[in-house]
Amino acid sequence: MGCFSSKQIKHTPGYEDPVLLASETSFTVSEVEALYELFKKLSFSIIKDGLIHKEEFQFALFRNSNKKNLFADRIFDLFDVKRNGVIEFGEFVRSLSVFHPKTPESEKTAFAFRLYDLRHTGSIERVELKEMVLALLSESDLHLSEDIVEAIVDNTFKQADSNGDGKIDEEEWKDFVKRNPAILKNMTLPYLVDITMSFPSFVVHSDTSDADMMN
Repeated sequence: MGCFSSKQIKHTPGYEDPVLLASETSFTVSEVEALYELFKKLSFSIIKDGLIHKEEFQFALFRNSNKKNLFADRIFDLFDVKRNGVIEFGEFVRSLSVFHPKTPESEKTAFAFRLYDLRHTGSIERVELKEMVLALLSESDLHLSEDIVEAIVDNTFKQADSNGDGKIDEEEWKDFVKRNPAILKNMTLPYLVDITMSFPSFVVHSDTSDADMMN
């Protein structure tokens, strides 16, 4: 009969084959495998069920699971493709791929548009842009006066809202980003190219041991 072990490797809920995920994203198979180790660390950091909950996501970003931030909420919502309140491994890899340096700018532009389209209307309205500007400033610990924030919003709409209807549609957004490529600066995470060699600091310093996780 041979010497096969009857013990099966247990994976987190929603686990998907790294070869499949690599074929659908900008990651290599080895990078996806490294991301699985990262995913396990995050998904067992607080609730320990192999799924990334919003508290764990915010803890990874801020080292504080209770800090409220619209930017973090929007990123989580976009990663949570199934809209069931948690992020599975496949969702994690496919969404994170948008931030890979090799991912086309068109995908980054589309993701950024969805990030700002808070109410899922297919366009970015002034109030949505202002809310996101304030969230991004807060996330960076920057505090600007109301007048300056309004000036940022006014200037953005002056450049982007080419038909003057008071909102920015996806085509206007694409044109705006082409003229202002710096907007996508935060849409690229250089370390993802070498994820097999180094993890973000919040993983290196995780208090979760491998004994707490499924292997």
